[in-house]
Amino acid sequence: MSAMFDLFDTPAVSGLALREGVLTQAEEAALIAHIDHSELTPFRFQQWTGKRLTYSYGWNYDFEHARFAPARPMPDWLLDVRDRAAGIAGLAADDLVQALLIRYDPGAGIGWHKDRPVFEHVVGISLGSEAILRLRRRNAAGFERAKVSLPPRSIYHLSGEVRHAWEHSIAPMEVPRWSITFRSLSGKGRLA
Repeated sequence: MSAMFDLFDTPAVSGLALREGVLTQAEEAALIAHIDHSELTPFRFQQWTGKRLTYSYGWNYDFEHARFAPARPMPDWLLDVRDRAAGIAGLAADDLVQALLIRYDPGAGIGWHKDRPVFEHVVGISLGSEAILRLRRRNAAGFERAKVSLPPRSIYHLSGEVRHAWEHSIAPMEVPRWSITFRSLSGKGRLA
């Protein structure tokens, strides 16, 4: 499967939803400026340092030390877009308790992964440049694969099957891209 929806709006993978054109170009530019003025640092995973720059609000998962802890509250500039993302995902805004800001400079991507089990719903906003969200799920023959285009100013929601049974990644790109990922806590996250 290579497209998000067919003529009958059937998602490529159960639990994956996408809405395009959610933000104006002016709103997108303002969000990118806010992200660029945030305290972004290179993503660290154990002893490895990634090319993408990140910053978390609400909650932070420290991959270097495998710790989950509260972080600074979301700033006011994120609250309106969080409310909009929650509405599109059919969630209460207060359910989205974590925000991850990411800047992908040229050559940066994100490898195959599933979001940590402390999180449940994943609602992402794609900014700046189009990206391809690649999806894969192991089966007896190797991997079942799908991919979805994430246009700038779009919002996607991962829940259910795609959230728990599939891995996702974004290949390194030659152009800059920004994203905001909001997450809700799972039952496991509420115990942390």
